[in-house]
Amino acid sequence: MSTIIQESPQLWGDKRFHTWNYEMREAFGGKVFKVMLDAGFTCPNRDGNIATGGCTFCSARGSGDFAGSRRDDLVTQFNKIRDLQHQKWPDAQYIGYFQAYTNTYAPVEQLREYYEVILQQPGVVGLSIATRPDCLPDDVIEYLAELNQRTYLWVEMGLQTVHESTSQLINRAHDTQCYLDAVAKLRKHNIRTCAHIIYGLPGETHDMMLDTGRAVAQMDVQGIKIHLLHLMRKTPMVKQYEAGLLQFLEKDEYVKLIVDTLEFLPPEMIVHRLTGDAPRDLLIGPMWSLKKWEVLNSFDKLLAERNTWQGKYWKGKSNK
Repeated sequence: MSTIIQESPQLWGDKRFHTWNYEMREAFGGKVFKVMLDAGFTCPNRDGNIATGGCTFCSARGSGDFAGSRRDDLVTQFNKIRDLQHQKWPDAQYIGYFQAYTNTYAPVEQLREYYEVILQQPGVVGLSIATRPDCLPDDVIEYLAELNQRTYLWVEMGLQTVHESTSQLINRAHDTQCYLDAVAKLRKHNIRTCAHIIYGLPGETHDMMLDTGRAVAQMDVQGIKIHLLHLMRKTPMVKQYEAGLLQFLEKDEYVKLIVDTLEFLPPEMIVHRLTGDAPRDLLIGPMWSLKKWEVLNSFDKLLAERNTWQGKYWKGKSNK
């Protein structure tokens, strides 16, 4: 009678994937949370510089629906969001997260003013800056390289998909090569880079979504955010949904996609997020996503059932 030998999983704390929370506790010795900010930027995909209308999935707040109010100055925003999160984590430190719209889409002098004022706030250990790959001119890269020498810095960029047909359908207004070029510019200065991708985009199959995850696994990026597509009211994607171009992922399908993806990600890649949030009053679907903790627990459950973990099938870069 044969004996089945169970492999011992690789663990990060009590998780089978390399969580942001684990990484922050290792780096800073305790809880660190992101304070989400809206600095009043716009986007070249909205103002006509590159395109108009924006990405079809993007909300009126430029994906900063839970950030501070742009009616407040940055320090006021920071204090309000920090105090709310402090109710849960009273002894935490903070990363200022420039989240809404495109946060390098301004002259360097303006960026310097905004970033530096947040770095000066008590308890701030670093910055995370969300932007587009086509908004990183050389002078901005030089300033980010300077910042990277004196604080804990992440640059987060939306890739969303590697499929050009999907990018055109969602009006992304840049291609995958533009993204790869931006990653190379950032990594030349050892700037930590986080790739954002979306599962559930119109017309994409299970295999197409995994193709995007596999492509990120091969990139020189240090972090990944995987978002579930949320269809929100008053976004251009509503028309695509009404035209039958979009079908919502079922919860079980999304959970399987996430676990399949984790298996081929490098173990050292930090998972910043595995699902996303959308305001309840704006969300059209999928409605199961509102039960966030139930979804997160489902990832843990399937990982355990399959006795798998992040990087179980990682074999290194394909060109090695």
